[in-house]
Amino acid sequence: MKVLICGKGGSGKSTITALLAKSMATRGYNVLVMDSDESNFGLHKQLGLGMPEDFTNYLGGKEILGEKLIQAYQSGDNISIFENKWKISDIPEAYTVEKGNIKMIAIGKIHDFGEGCACPMGALARNLLKNIETTTEDIMLVDTEAGIEHFGRGVEEGCDLILMVLDPSYESMRLSEKISKLVEKAGKPLYFILNRVDNIEIQLTMEAVDETHTLASVPSNLEVFRAGFEGDELNVKLPEIESVADFLASGIYL
Repeated sequence: MKVLICGKGGSGKSTITALLAKSMATRGYNVLVMDSDESNFGLHKQLGLGMPEDFTNYLGGKEILGEKLIQAYQSGDNISIFENKWKISDIPEAYTVEKGNIKMIAIGKIHDFGEGCACPMGALARNLLKNIETTTEDIMLVDTEAGIEHFGRGVEEGCDLILMVLDPSYESMRLSEKISKLVEKAGKPLYFILNRVDNIEIQLTMEAVDETHTLASVPSNLEVFRAGFEGDELNVKLPEIESVADFLASGIYL
């Protein structure tokens, strides 16, 4: 099972990803968290892990990867980075960090001024997501960058399900409309998680999204806020997140 998590900046994608990873791990799943957000430096902290080395370095670094992609594009060849299918256990250990049955990989980060765009990392995320094969005992959670650029890169092609995290804002509501259209074209199931909402905000938000595809309404939580603010591991169990994990484990979306 491969689940991609998207939304606008600041909606809580990484927090939801970390909470879901921990919840699925307690259910006995082999959890792989793929950080494909080149500007987020906090997801590993929420999982209680160190920062993994950029996976782009496995392929020679972003610059070399970019050159390979340009050559493939110019020659008309299909952009294929991996020769063979991988299981989660096949990912080189040098590029992962793990704790218990949670393993994390980071596609790559922007480290230096003027180093160029993140397009090669988007292509790598797309290829890696398509290349990894999961079993019924595995779940892969992909934390994406904010917005919709990853849809343009085709990252969603390799996932089984898309979760969109919405906060109570005009921008989230409008973005949900756009993502719903993009997901329909991609032919993938889409579900919503409302984050940091109270009863009034839930009511207003439900008027803008498909209630039948809304899995949970997560209220603000002081423990979650403090952990995120201080860069600490998330050790909070929320019933709303547990219900989402139950849904994922059920497989009824297939």
